[in-house]
Amino acid sequence: MNWSKWIRQIHRWLSIIFTAVVAAIFIALGVGEEPAEWVYFLPLLPLALLTISGLYLFALPYATRWRGARRIGGEA
Repeated sequence: MNWSKWIRQIHRWLSIIFTAVVAAIFIALGVGEEPAEWVYFLPLLPLALLTISGLYLFALPYATRWRGARRIGGEA
């Protein structure tokens, strides 16, 4: 398995974790309990990791094209 597939899989699982944490916070608010202050910071770690992996996945096609054009230009 190459890096791109690993990053893509990690990105998918992070999105599931992020969604579950946010849903749990909303459920806790709906039940009427006021969660502790630190609970609101729980989604930030998965969100930061999602941002990093998402930016990598976003830039991957452009980097592949750039590297491919560079190889073709270098061979000519």
